Amino acid sequence: MISLDFELYWGVRDVVSIDGYRENLLGVQQAVPAMLDLFRRYDVRCTWATVGFLFARDKAELMDHLPAVRPRYDDANLSPYPHLDAIGDGERDDPFHYAPSLIARIADTEGQEIASHTFSHYYCLEPGQDAEAFAADLEAARAIAAARGLATRTLVLPRNQWQRSYAGALRTAGFVGYRVNRQHPVLRPRRLEEESVPQRVLRFSDSYVPVTGRLSVPATPRRRDGVSELTASAFLRPYARRLRHLDRLKLRRITRAMRDAATRGEVFHLWWHPHNFGRDLDANLAFLEQVLRRYRALADDHGMRSQTMGELCGHTVSESQ
Repeated sequence: MISLDFELYWGVRDVVSIDGYRENLLGVQQAVPAMLDLFRRYDVRCTWATVGFLFARDKAELMDHLPAVRPRYDDANLSPYPHLDAIGDGERDDPFHYAPSLIARIADTEGQEIASHTFSHYYCLEPGQDAEAFAADLEAARAIAAARGLATRTLVLPRNQWQRSYAGALRTAGFVGYRVNRQHPVLRPRRLEEESVPQRVLRFSDSYVPVTGRLSVPATPRRRDGVSELTASAFLRPYARRLRHLDRLKLRRITRAMRDAATRGEVFHLWWHPHNFGRDLDANLAFLEQVLRRYRALADDHGMRSQTMGELCGHTVSESQ
């Protein structure tokens, strides 16, 4: 299983400037079609969890879909709403904040699921947000996707922040599943202010050596208030020239987990952001192709299958769209 957090600048606006991340963001225009080509070649299905803002064709449509109830984060910088006046009028002049053409291309590709990454890149654990604002955000996300003829049925939480008490809101909004981290202290959902350097170092190391143990997860999702909880296995850390000597370890960590999943009847769930491939696209695609080749070998030898999040929850791609 592969799920992608498709967010463009909405996902990083509180931590980096557009100028500081321009190459990655603009590179998404080439990365998305290239990844789709690889997925078609290796018959791989993928869930694209997309921020609701990206569906808008122009600013007027975006403004029409804004929820009446919005999060009032204690840290005002976390909210994108005060910054809407500064964005462009559409995808052509502002590819950092809009992506309707890319969404359409994904939706038109066989085996790809359009899911939600909330409407506004919503943070479920940050002080100042509440259940009412979260429910309003979900409704706005579903509505703007519906304007493109898409029914989003599964959800990925920004920064993997999650409150189990919110599962009922997902069911009410029509979602059938959502992604969570594996249960391990290093991976526990936490507020941004709770993040520490040691935790980040341990998560980084886990991409190369088994800091958090086995990566494959049970094939049957846990249920919360009638909604399936789909566990992520690992983050695909993007290529970095200064770390290229570690790529062999990274590939071994992933492919061993894939073998475990195939032989144990479990799931290996890999995720990343399209903007992670915005730089060094060729190197990132080459690494991904090694992973997908391993998947095809496991499919031939052990019957491993590729599924979207929606399919694991019992919904086909056509039903979810």
